[in-house]
Amino acid sequence: MIKITLPDNSVKEFESPITALDVAKSISEGLARNCLAASVNDQVWDLNREITQDCNIKLHTWNDAEGKHTFWHSSAHLMAAAVQALYPHAKFGIGPAIENGFYYDIDFGEGTVLSSEDFPAIEAKMQELVKSDIKIVRKDVSKDEALKYFSQRGETYKVELINELQDGTITFYESGNFIDLCKGPHLTDFSPIKAIKILSLAGAYWRGDEKRKQLTRLYAITFPKQKDLTEYLALLEEAKKRDHRKLGKELELFTFSQTVGQGLPLWLPKGAELRARLEQFLRKVQRDYGYEQVITPHIGNVELYKTSGHYQKYGQDSFRTITTPYEGEEYMLKPMNCPHHIEIYKAKPHSYKDLPVRYAEFGTVYRYEQSGELHGLTRVRSFTQDDAHIFCTPEQLKDEFCKVIDIVLYIFKTLKFDNFTAQISLRDPSNKEKYIGSDEIWEKAQQAIIEASAERGLNTITEIGEAAFYGPKLDFMVKDAIGRKWQLGTIQVDYNLPERFNLEYIGADNQKHRPIMIHRAPFGSMERFVAVLIEHTAGIFPLWLTPEQFIVLPISEKYEQYSHNVLASLAKYDLRGSIDERNEKTGKKIRDAEVSKVPYMLIVGEKEESQGLVSVRKHGEGDLGTMPLADFAALVNNEIALELGQSK
Repeated sequence: MIKITLPDNSVKEFESPITALDVAKSISEGLARNCLAASVNDQVWDLNREITQDCNIKLHTWNDAEGKHTFWHSSAHLMAAAVQALYPHAKFGIGPAIENGFYYDIDFGEGTVLSSEDFPAIEAKMQELVKSDIKIVRKDVSKDEALKYFSQRGETYKVELINELQDGTITFYESGNFIDLCKGPHLTDFSPIKAIKILSLAGAYWRGDEKRKQLTRLYAITFPKQKDLTEYLALLEEAKKRDHRKLGKELELFTFSQTVGQGLPLWLPKGAELRARLEQFLRKVQRDYGYEQVITPHIGNVELYKTSGHYQKYGQDSFRTITTPYEGEEYMLKPMNCPHHIEIYKAKPHSYKDLPVRYAEFGTVYRYEQSGELHGLTRVRSFTQDDAHIFCTPEQLKDEFCKVIDIVLYIFKTLKFDNFTAQISLRDPSNKEKYIGSDEIWEKAQQAIIEASAERGLNTITEIGEAAFYGPKLDFMVKDAIGRKWQLGTIQVDYNLPERFNLEYIGADNQKHRPIMIHRAPFGSMERFVAVLIEHTAGIFPLWLTPEQFIVLPISEKYEQYSHNVLASLAKYDLRGSIDERNEKTGKKIRDAEVSKVPYMLIVGEKEESQGLVSVRKHGEGDLGTMPLADFAALVNNEIALELGQSK
């Protein structure tokens, strides 16, 4: 007999062997029907995989991330099976589940160019396979067996992957005529898959290497109900409307130039104003929390980054080093700001009475992202971090970490990012060579983050293996207005860089001690944050932040001088606006202002000029009536005060 412990700590006894599906059936037939996978001692398994010893079990349905992952991973095999049936010469790369759906990288061979017109045939074949009652069977195979099978089929991509695996760790999954190299887990069959949609295709270099062959990446998604797919497709349509690349162009916020270079954003006047106001907002918050502003150069000596470890970590993803006329002297475009701030700290001796020291900078850094990975403002080669580094004593660590959490929470509240989770990202204990530093300092750093998160009452999840190479971190995962998840803001504890740079302070005992560093960036990067903000708000920014709070619409040329008087008068109230002096009808000017998402339209004609008034329209709401300029200014400033939580 074996003992199965369930999440509520209840224990069930079964005769060995047992499967997770048997456990589900023992609880209820309804649960068994909805079950997709199970965690056995925290490892996600197929429902029909045999269990032969005592263990903890958690059953997963569609409502769990593990359930969705298993569902979509199996769907990737279903799509590959359909492609194999329709294109017998296709060779397969990898096909993982992703956050929403799955993809498969496929080499269709010379002469076959897939397009969206081919999607319906693949979807139909997938539906046919679902109805064929095909079982998904897991099989352990030796390395020799695996190599022989895929070599005979000419599956060079699979052979390459197998050659990197250890014998005794290799499994196949068989579903009808399709057999794949895979560690699982999978559904027991395809029957739960009720709704299928191939979404798009893209080129993807094998293993992300631009020197390797470009495969076709098919993106798709499946659901257990047609209703779920219908809702998801509606969400995609809404996402297209909110795409920051589309709105960024329409709202004249930023642009890119092939002449300047890929992945190097150019901020237009309105975008520069938006970004500047975000910076002003954070600068004020930082002043209130005792930060000092610093400025560092865009380059640094290669030796600086070798000492910090960034050269080893980011060297392959950086621009080529810069050589100087002096032999042997090399510089890098900086991949991170931390080493520069460390050198500022080292510029003078510090006592424990000086700590904490908090340096902040909107520092631009550079990474050579592959051209295929570039995407609007969310993936660029040049980006500016709202970076800061805190140097503190061990006794100050938790309090300083909590204060940074407070800053992040204030920013999220002000910008209405209300739905978020804090991800505690820890080191992978089974892969320590990825990280620098001793076990002891990692334990201290990780514990500080866990305690600070609990103290601030954060809704947290823990991810093993997601830590930075120099320390654990707290990442804020935000859901936007249409439910998509973004990583915004990070706080990291670092015992390692102070060690590598031999940082010191003199303690109360008059002895030298090592400070601890906290890295933090509440926005993350200005580029990514603005992109997410655009899509979260659909381009309708808070009034305090929007580059253009109002636009004056004269009904004819006769009232242009009065329009300029209005603009100058409202500037004295610190309001930002412009004038539409085009020779167009007022109705068209109003429609264009609505499309441009200008919060307020001020229409002026004979009555307004003679009485010193403006006729006010609000974006999305319509007429608010006629009022004096002072009343309009008060209306706007009261709305701004409410947005910033400053109203009396």
